[in-house]
Amino acid sequence: MKNAGIVGAGVMGRVVAQKLIEAKYHLTIYDEYGPSSEKARQMGADIVNNAAAVAQKSDIVLIFLPGPPEVKSCVSGENGLLSVNKPGLIIVDMSTVDPDSTSAMAKAALSKDVGYLDAPVLGRPSTIGKWALPVGGQKEVLERCKSLLENLAAHVIYIGDSGSGNKVKLLNQLMFGAINAMTAEMMAISDAIGVPPKLLYDTITASQAGTVSNLFKELGGRVSMDDYENPTFTVDLLSKDVRLGIQMAKEHKAPPLLAQSIQILNEIAQAQGHGNTDTSIMWKSYESIWGKKNQA
Repeated sequence: MKNAGIVGAGVMGRVVAQKLIEAKYHLTIYDEYGPSSEKARQMGADIVNNAAAVAQKSDIVLIFLPGPPEVKSCVSGENGLLSVNKPGLIIVDMSTVDPDSTSAMAKAALSKDVGYLDAPVLGRPSTIGKWALPVGGQKEVLERCKSLLENLAAHVIYIGDSGSGNKVKLLNQLMFGAINAMTAEMMAISDAIGVPPKLLYDTITASQAGTVSNLFKELGGRVSMDDYENPTFTVDLLSKDVRLGIQMAKEHKAPPLLAQSIQILNEIAQAQGHGNTDTSIMWKSYESIWGKKNQA
């Protein structure tokens, strides 16, 4: 499968595109955002005007889109991937969406003799090649495209039926939300009690404490430098992921306790206009919660 396609050439889509081009795949890309398309063109990808054109030129199509509505439109909408009569095509949705949406898309794909997998990414863009991909869908479809996915991830793990990969990713995102929220809260408290957040960050990361995760290093590092530009992951995306995780848990009669509190902080940050900013900025949300300005 050396003819591959990508729909969505944002942060994740671009690093994947570069990796596949290096692996000698002929790559076709569609992204409705002009600058993203131009960056992909500069990397050597063919740029087309809709998802259907990606399907026509590809044996396997990878999707990197913000959420369920965009994925549904891409797959089953007008000029979507399934609007092309191409039995044997494989669609791999690497977005973060809910299991029910994935199951619906997988059924629609099956009716067209198209393979459909959910394989959301566990890992940051900079760690491509070391990612883990929890995969849901038909195992035989995974075997047909596993060699491509292994260019992107160190671990391609079959979880189960369609939507199973989404379940793992949403659980991971609930943990992401917790680490992000606690980092924000501790930095805000540190500032309030007179310990500069950078000093706190430098001290904790210098230790061998079990609390020092890679995510804390990244988030705390941005706070210590007061640098939230060029977001790795935005507040809007985190809020969407945690919301989907809460929804999934409630549907299975397992209402989450911590996640619902975390989502309140996510939504406060969105209401403050931080939606398109890196999640590390959320420590500043405490200014409005506490009714006083942080010292930093």
